[in-house]
Amino acid sequence: MTTTRPLAGLKVLEIGHSIAAPYAGMILGELGADVVKMENPGHGDYARGWGPPFSRGSATVFQAVNRAKRGITTDLKDDAQRARLRKLVIDEMDVVMHNLKPGAPERLGLGAAGLLAEKPSLIYCNLGAFGARGPLAGHPGYDPLMQAFGGLMSMLGEDGRPPVRVTASIMDLGTGMWTVIGILAAIIERARTGRGGTIDTSLFETSCAWMGIHLADFLQSGQLPKRTGSGVGMIVPYQVFATSDGYLMVAAGNDSLFQRLCGALSRPDLAADPRFLKNAGRVENRPALIGALAETFAAQPAAFWTEKLEALGVPCGPVQTLDQVVAHPQTAALGILQDAPDASMRTIGLPLSFDGARPQWQRAAPALGEHNHEVFRK
Repeated sequence: MTTTRPLAGLKVLEIGHSIAAPYAGMILGELGADVVKMENPGHGDYARGWGPPFSRGSATVFQAVNRAKRGITTDLKDDAQRARLRKLVIDEMDVVMHNLKPGAPERLGLGAAGLLAEKPSLIYCNLGAFGARGPLAGHPGYDPLMQAFGGLMSMLGEDGRPPVRVTASIMDLGTGMWTVIGILAAIIERARTGRGGTIDTSLFETSCAWMGIHLADFLQSGQLPKRTGSGVGMIVPYQVFATSDGYLMVAAGNDSLFQRLCGALSRPDLAADPRFLKNAGRVENRPALIGALAETFAAQPAAFWTEKLEALGVPCGPVQTLDQVVAHPQTAALGILQDAPDASMRTIGLPLSFDGARPQWQRAAPALGEHNHEVFRK
Protein backbone atom coordinates (compact mmCIF):
# COMPACT_ATOMS: atom_id res chain seq x y z
CA MET A 1 0.00 0.00 0.00
CA THR A 2 1.44 3.36 -0.99
CA THR A 3 -1.19 5.82 0.26
CA THR A 4 -2.92 6.83 3.46
CA ARG A 5 -5.93 7.94 1.39
CA PRO A 6 -7.26 4.70 -0.12
CA LEU A 7 -10.79 6.10 -0.58
CA ALA A 8 -9.70 8.93 -2.89
CA GLY A 9 -12.32 9.38 -5.61
CA LEU A 10 -15.25 8.25 -3.46
CA LYS A 11 -17.90 10.99 -3.10
CA VAL A 12 -20.06 11.03 0.01
CA LEU A 13 -22.97 13.25 1.06
CA GLU A 14 -23.37 13.43 4.83
CA ILE A 15 -26.73 14.77 6.02
CA GLY A 16 -25.63 14.39 9.60
CA HIS A 17 -25.69 16.14 12.93
CA SER A 18 -24.43 15.57 16.47
CA ILE A 19 -21.85 12.75 16.62
CA ALA A 20 -22.67 9.42 14.91
CA ALA A 21 -23.04 10.41 11.24
CA PRO A 22 -20.39 13.18 11.44
CA TYR A 23 -17.92 10.73 12.96
CA ALA A 24 -18.53 8.29 10.10
CA GLY A 25 -18.05 11.12 7.62
CA MET A 26 -14.82 12.19 9.30
CA ILE A 27 -13.38 8.67 9.08
CA LEU A 28 -14.26 8.42 5.38
CA GLY A 29 -12.83 11.88 4.74
CA GLU A 30 -9.59 11.16 6.56
CA LEU A 31 -9.25 8.04 4.40
CA GLY A 32 -9.46 10.16 1.27
CA ALA A 33 -13.14 10.33 0.34
CA ASP A 34 -14.60 13.66 -0.77
CA VAL A 35 -17.17 14.13 1.99
CA VAL A 36 -19.69 16.94 1.64
CA LYS A 37 -21.49 17.80 4.87
CA MET A 38 -24.96 19.32 4.48
CA GLU A 39 -26.36 21.56 7.23
CA ASN A 40 -29.39 23.74 7.88
CA PRO A 41 -28.53 27.30 6.76
CA GLY A 42 -30.00 28.81 9.93
CA HIS A 43 -28.34 27.08 12.87
CA GLY A 44 -26.25 24.38 11.21
CA ASP A 45 -25.29 21.26 13.11
CA TYR A 46 -26.31 21.82 16.75
CA ALA A 47 -22.93 20.42 17.79
CA ARG A 48 -21.40 23.72 16.62
CA GLY A 49 -22.69 25.18 19.90
CA TRP A 50 -21.71 22.35 22.23
CA GLY A 51 -19.05 24.34 24.08
CA PRO A 52 -16.98 25.84 25.50
CA PRO A 53 -14.27 25.26 24.51
CA PHE A 54 -14.50 26.69 20.99
CA SER A 55 -12.10 26.82 18.06
CA ARG A 56 -12.46 28.59 14.72
CA GLY A 57 -15.92 29.78 15.72
CA SER A 58 -17.41 26.39 16.63
CA ALA A 59 -17.24 24.02 19.58
CA THR A 60 -14.17 21.80 19.59
CA VAL A 61 -16.43 18.73 19.63
CA PHE A 62 -17.76 19.87 16.25
CA GLN A 63 -14.25 20.49 14.98
CA ALA A 64 -13.07 17.08 16.16
CA VAL A 65 -15.68 15.04 14.24
CA ASN A 66 -16.15 17.24 11.17
CA ARG A 67 -12.66 17.69 9.83
CA ALA A 68 -11.77 16.38 6.36
CA LYS A 69 -15.05 17.61 4.85
CA ARG A 70 -16.47 20.32 2.63
CA GLY A 71 -19.57 22.07 3.95
CA ILE A 72 -22.78 23.17 2.25
CA THR A 73 -26.14 24.45 3.45
CA THR A 74 -29.57 23.46 2.18
CA ASP A 75 -32.98 24.51 3.44
CA LEU A 76 -34.84 21.23 3.13
CA LYS A 77 -38.16 23.08 3.37
CA ASP A 78 -37.35 24.96 0.16
CA ASP A 79 -38.39 23.04 -2.96
CA ALA A 80 -35.71 24.52 -5.20
CA GLN A 81 -32.87 23.91 -2.72
CA ARG A 82 -34.09 20.39 -2.05
CA ALA A 83 -34.21 19.68 -5.79
CA ARG A 84 -30.68 21.05 -6.13
CA LEU A 85 -29.46 18.69 -3.42
CA ARG A 86 -31.21 15.73 -5.02
CA LYS A 87 -29.58 16.54 -8.35
CA LEU A 88 -26.19 16.64 -6.63
CA VAL A 89 -26.80 13.12 -5.32
CA ILE A 90 -27.88 11.72 -8.68
CA ASP A 91 -25.13 13.43 -10.66
CA GLU A 92 -22.15 13.05 -8.36
CA MET A 93 -22.50 11.05 -5.15
CA ASP A 94 -21.47 7.45 -4.51
CA VAL A 95 -22.77 7.39 -0.94
CA VAL A 96 -25.50 9.16 1.01
CA MET A 97 -25.69 8.78 4.77
CA HIS A 98 -27.96 10.54 7.22
CA ASN A 99 -29.28 10.53 10.77
CA LEU A 100 -32.46 12.52 10.10
CA LYS A 101 -35.64 11.66 11.98
CA PRO A 102 -37.31 8.46 10.77
CA GLY A 103 -39.52 9.15 7.76
CA ALA A 104 -38.06 12.59 7.09
CA PRO A 105 -35.98 11.60 4.03
CA GLU A 106 -39.04 10.04 2.35
CA ARG A 107 -41.18 13.14 2.98
CA LEU A 108 -38.42 15.28 1.50
CA GLY A 109 -37.94 13.17 -1.62
CA LEU A 110 -34.54 11.98 -0.40
CA GLY A 111 -35.45 8.46 0.71
CA ALA A 112 -33.51 5.37 -0.29
CA ALA A 113 -36.17 3.83 -2.55
CA GLY A 114 -36.61 6.89 -4.73
CA LEU A 115 -32.90 7.66 -5.07
CA LEU A 116 -31.94 4.05 -5.74
CA ALA A 117 -34.65 3.74 -8.41
CA GLU A 118 -33.01 6.61 -10.25
CA LYS A 119 -29.41 5.69 -9.40
CA PRO A 120 -29.05 1.93 -8.70
CA SER A 121 -25.32 2.25 -7.96
CA LEU A 122 -25.94 4.54 -4.98
CA ILE A 123 -25.02 3.34 -1.48
CA TYR A 124 -27.54 4.73 1.01
CA CYS A 125 -27.05 4.47 4.77
CA ASN A 126 -29.62 5.15 7.49
CA LEU A 127 -28.21 5.84 10.97
CA GLY A 128 -31.16 5.49 13.32
CA ALA A 129 -31.77 5.45 17.03
CA PHE A 130 -33.62 2.18 17.65
CA GLY A 131 -33.29 0.56 14.22
CA ALA A 132 -35.26 0.29 10.99
CA ARG A 133 -38.02 -1.99 12.33
CA GLY A 134 -39.96 -2.63 15.49
CA PRO A 135 -42.24 -0.71 17.87
CA LEU A 136 -39.58 1.90 18.69
CA ALA A 137 -38.29 2.44 15.16
CA GLY A 138 -39.75 5.95 15.01
CA HIS A 139 -38.44 7.09 18.38
CA PRO A 140 -35.51 9.50 18.70
CA GLY A 141 -32.47 8.58 20.75
CA TYR A 142 -29.16 9.85 22.07
CA ASP A 143 -26.01 8.19 23.34
CA PRO A 144 -26.80 8.25 27.10
CA LEU A 145 -30.30 6.94 26.44
CA MET A 146 -28.82 3.97 24.58
CA GLN A 147 -26.29 3.34 27.32
CA ALA A 148 -29.28 3.03 29.64
CA PHE A 149 -31.75 1.26 27.35
CA GLY A 150 -29.18 -1.17 25.96
CA GLY A 151 -28.14 -2.46 29.38
CA LEU A 152 -24.66 -0.95 29.64
CA MET A 153 -25.52 1.40 32.51
CA SER A 154 -26.95 -1.51 34.48
CA MET A 155 -23.42 -2.90 34.65
CA LEU A 156 -21.44 0.28 35.32
CA GLY A 157 -20.51 1.52 38.77
CA GLU A 158 -20.83 -0.46 41.98
CA ASP A 159 -23.72 -2.35 43.53
CA GLY A 160 -25.74 -0.22 45.91
CA ARG A 161 -24.85 3.03 44.14
CA PRO A 162 -26.60 4.88 41.28
CA PRO A 163 -25.85 3.80 37.69
CA VAL A 164 -23.21 5.76 35.80
CA ARG A 165 -22.46 6.16 32.11
CA VAL A 166 -19.34 6.01 29.99
CA THR A 167 -18.41 9.65 29.44
CA ALA A 168 -17.14 9.03 25.91
CA SER A 169 -20.07 8.80 23.48
CA ILE A 170 -19.37 5.18 22.67
CA MET A 171 -22.82 4.45 21.18
CA ASP A 172 -22.49 7.37 18.78
CA LEU A 173 -18.87 6.64 17.91
CA GLY A 174 -19.53 2.92 17.56
CA THR A 175 -22.48 3.56 15.25
CA GLY A 176 -20.25 5.79 13.14
CA MET A 177 -17.73 2.95 12.91
CA TRP A 178 -20.41 0.42 11.92
CA THR A 179 -21.57 2.88 9.27
CA VAL A 180 -18.08 2.97 7.77
CA ILE A 181 -17.79 -0.83 7.93
CA GLY A 182 -21.13 -1.18 6.15
CA ILE A 183 -20.18 1.36 3.48
CA LEU A 184 -16.83 -0.32 2.81
CA ALA A 185 -18.56 -3.71 2.49
CA ALA A 186 -21.12 -2.18 0.10
CA ILE A 187 -18.32 -0.67 -2.01
CA ILE A 188 -16.80 -4.13 -2.46
CA GLU A 189 -20.19 -5.59 -3.36
CA ARG A 190 -20.84 -2.76 -5.83
CA ALA A 191 -17.51 -3.44 -7.52
CA ARG A 192 -18.68 -7.01 -8.04
CA THR A 193 -22.29 -6.35 -9.12
CA GLY A 194 -22.43 -2.70 -10.15
CA ARG A 195 -25.30 -2.12 -7.75
CA GLY A 196 -25.49 -0.21 -4.49
CA GLY A 197 -28.19 -0.65 -1.87
CA THR A 198 -29.43 0.35 1.57
CA ILE A 199 -27.50 -0.01 4.82
CA ASP A 200 -29.25 0.26 8.18
CA THR A 201 -27.53 0.68 11.52
CA SER A 202 -28.52 2.30 14.80
CA LEU A 203 -27.44 3.31 18.27
CA PHE A 204 -29.45 0.49 19.85
CA GLU A 205 -27.90 -2.15 17.60
CA THR A 206 -24.48 -0.76 18.46
CA SER A 207 -25.39 -1.00 22.14
CA CYS A 208 -26.39 -4.65 21.67
CA ALA A 209 -23.10 -5.30 19.88
CA TRP A 210 -21.04 -3.73 22.69
CA MET A 211 -22.95 -5.90 25.15
CA GLY A 212 -22.60 -9.09 23.07
CA ILE A 213 -20.30 -10.98 25.45
CA HIS A 214 -22.35 -10.07 28.51
CA LEU A 215 -25.62 -10.93 26.78
CA ALA A 216 -24.18 -14.29 25.78
CA ASP A 217 -23.22 -14.93 29.40
CA PHE A 218 -26.72 -14.01 30.56
CA LEU A 219 -28.43 -16.14 27.92
CA GLN A 220 -26.31 -19.10 28.99
CA SER A 221 -26.56 -18.68 32.77
CA GLY A 222 -29.80 -16.77 33.28
CA GLN A 223 -27.98 -14.71 35.91
CA LEU A 224 -27.88 -10.92 35.77
CA PRO A 225 -24.34 -9.60 36.27
CA LYS A 226 -23.37 -7.73 39.38
CA ARG A 227 -21.75 -4.33 39.10
CA THR A 228 -18.06 -4.58 39.91
CA GLY A 229 -16.75 -1.04 39.52
CA SER A 230 -13.55 -1.15 37.47
CA GLY A 231 -13.61 -4.95 37.38
CA VAL A 232 -15.36 -7.50 35.20
CA GLY A 233 -17.63 -10.32 36.16
CA MET A 234 -15.81 -13.26 34.61
CA ILE A 235 -12.14 -12.58 35.44
CA VAL A 236 -10.55 -11.93 38.85
CA PRO A 237 -8.38 -9.99 39.57
CA TYR A 238 -8.99 -7.63 36.66
CA GLN A 239 -9.58 -4.18 38.13
CA VAL A 240 -8.19 -1.00 39.65
CA PHE A 241 -6.55 -1.05 43.07
CA ALA A 242 -5.80 1.95 45.27
CA THR A 243 -2.12 2.34 46.11
CA SER A 244 -0.70 4.71 48.69
CA ASP A 245 -0.54 7.56 46.15
CA GLY A 246 -2.94 6.75 43.31
CA TYR A 247 -4.70 4.02 41.36
CA LEU A 248 -3.28 1.10 39.41
CA MET A 249 -5.10 -1.10 36.91
CA VAL A 250 -4.11 -4.75 37.21
CA ALA A 251 -5.12 -7.31 34.58
CA ALA A 252 -4.16 -10.79 35.75
CA GLY A 253 -6.23 -12.44 33.05
CA ASN A 254 -5.26 -16.09 33.57
CA ASP A 255 -4.05 -18.50 36.23
CA SER A 256 -0.37 -18.09 35.35
CA LEU A 257 -0.58 -14.31 35.60
CA PHE A 258 -2.32 -14.62 38.97
CA GLN A 259 0.55 -16.73 40.27
CA ARG A 260 3.03 -14.12 39.04
CA LEU A 261 0.96 -11.36 40.62
CA CYS A 262 1.15 -13.13 43.98
CA GLY A 263 4.92 -13.41 43.55
CA ALA A 264 5.25 -9.70 42.83
CA LEU A 265 3.19 -8.90 45.91
CA SER A 266 5.08 -11.39 48.11
CA ARG A 267 1.79 -13.14 48.86
CA PRO A 268 2.56 -16.89 48.55
CA ASP A 269 -0.40 -17.53 50.85
CA LEU A 270 -2.80 -16.29 48.17
CA ALA A 271 -1.02 -18.26 45.44
CA ALA A 272 -1.40 -21.47 47.44
CA ASP A 273 -4.97 -20.92 48.63
CA PRO A 274 -7.13 -23.62 46.97
CA ARG A 275 -9.98 -21.10 46.61
CA PHE A 276 -7.87 -19.02 44.25
CA LEU A 277 -5.98 -21.57 42.16
CA LYS A 278 -8.37 -21.33 39.20
CA ASN A 279 -10.17 -18.31 37.78
CA ALA A 280 -13.60 -19.84 38.46
CA GLY A 281 -12.69 -20.08 42.14
CA ARG A 282 -11.39 -16.54 42.21
CA VAL A 283 -14.65 -15.31 40.68
CA GLU A 284 -16.67 -17.27 43.25
CA ASN A 285 -14.54 -15.95 46.11
CA ARG A 286 -14.08 -12.45 44.74
CA PRO A 287 -14.72 -10.47 47.99
CA ALA A 288 -12.11 -12.39 50.00
CA LEU A 289 -9.43 -12.18 47.32
CA ILE A 290 -10.02 -8.55 46.37
CA GLY A 291 -9.98 -7.54 50.04
CA ALA A 292 -6.60 -9.19 50.57
CA LEU A 293 -5.11 -7.71 47.41
CA ALA A 294 -6.46 -4.25 48.18
CA GLU A 295 -4.82 -4.28 51.61
CA THR A 296 -1.47 -5.21 50.06
CA PHE A 297 -1.59 -2.65 47.25
CA ALA A 298 -2.48 0.17 49.65
CA ALA A 299 0.84 -0.19 51.46
CA GLN A 300 3.07 1.13 48.65
CA PRO A 301 2.93 3.77 45.88
CA ALA A 302 1.85 2.97 42.32
CA ALA A 303 5.37 3.26 40.87
CA PHE A 304 6.65 0.67 43.36
CA TRP A 305 4.01 -1.87 42.35
CA THR A 306 4.34 -1.09 38.66
CA GLU A 307 8.03 -1.95 38.76
CA LYS A 308 7.34 -5.18 40.66
CA LEU A 309 4.52 -6.33 38.38
CA GLU A 310 6.18 -5.39 35.11
CA ALA A 311 9.31 -7.28 36.13
CA LEU A 312 7.22 -10.46 36.22
CA GLY A 313 5.18 -9.66 33.11
CA VAL A 314 1.90 -8.87 34.89
CA PRO A 315 -0.10 -6.36 32.80
CA CYS A 316 -0.70 -3.18 34.76
CA GLY A 317 -0.88 0.55 34.31
CA PRO A 318 -1.73 3.76 36.13
CA VAL A 319 -5.11 5.45 35.81
CA GLN A 320 -3.92 8.46 33.82
CA THR A 321 -5.59 11.83 33.55
CA LEU A 322 -5.90 13.43 30.12
CA ASP A 323 -2.89 15.69 30.64
CA GLN A 324 -0.81 12.63 31.42
CA VAL A 325 -2.07 10.84 28.30
CA VAL A 326 -1.16 13.83 26.13
CA ALA A 327 2.31 14.14 27.68
CA HIS A 328 3.19 10.43 27.63
CA PRO A 329 6.09 9.46 25.35
CA GLN A 330 4.04 6.58 23.93
CA THR A 331 1.47 9.06 22.65
CA ALA A 332 4.23 11.13 21.09
CA ALA A 333 5.89 8.08 19.52
CA LEU A 334 2.68 7.07 17.77
CA GLY A 335 2.13 10.55 16.33
CA ILE A 336 -1.59 10.23 16.96
CA LEU A 337 -1.91 13.81 18.22
CA GLN A 338 -2.34 16.04 15.17
CA ASP A 339 -2.45 19.78 14.57
CA ALA A 340 -5.08 21.48 12.43
CA PRO A 341 -3.75 22.78 9.10
CA ASP A 342 -3.98 26.33 10.46
CA ALA A 343 -2.55 25.26 13.86
CA SER A 344 -5.73 26.47 15.58
CA MET A 345 -6.22 23.28 17.59
CA ARG A 346 -4.96 19.78 18.25
CA THR A 347 -6.90 16.55 18.35
CA ILE A 348 -6.56 12.81 17.84
CA GLY A 349 -5.94 11.38 14.38
CA LEU A 350 -7.31 8.11 13.06
CA PRO A 351 -6.14 5.02 14.99
CA LEU A 352 -4.89 3.52 11.71
CA SER A 353 -1.58 3.52 9.88
CA PHE A 354 -0.80 2.25 6.40
CA ASP A 355 2.74 0.95 5.91
CA GLY A 356 3.67 2.92 9.01
CA ALA A 357 2.07 6.19 7.89
CA ARG A 358 -0.99 7.67 9.64
CA PRO A 359 -3.53 9.69 7.60
CA GLN A 360 -2.85 13.36 8.20
CA TRP A 361 -5.31 16.14 8.97
CA GLN A 362 -6.07 17.42 5.47
CA ARG A 363 -8.87 19.89 6.04
CA ALA A 364 -10.34 21.62 9.10
CA ALA A 365 -14.08 21.42 9.76
CA PRO A 366 -15.96 23.72 7.38
CA ALA A 367 -17.59 26.99 8.31
CA LEU A 368 -21.35 26.95 7.82
CA GLY A 369 -21.97 26.85 4.06
CA GLU A 370 -18.29 27.43 3.31
CA HIS A 371 -18.29 25.39 0.10
CA ASN A 372 -21.74 26.16 -1.33
CA HIS A 373 -20.35 27.91 -4.38
CA GLU A 374 -17.73 25.24 -4.96
CA VAL A 375 -20.05 22.23 -4.62
CA PHE A 376 -23.09 23.64 -6.39
CA ARG A 377 -20.94 25.56 -8.90
CA LYS A 378 -23.06 28.72 -8.62
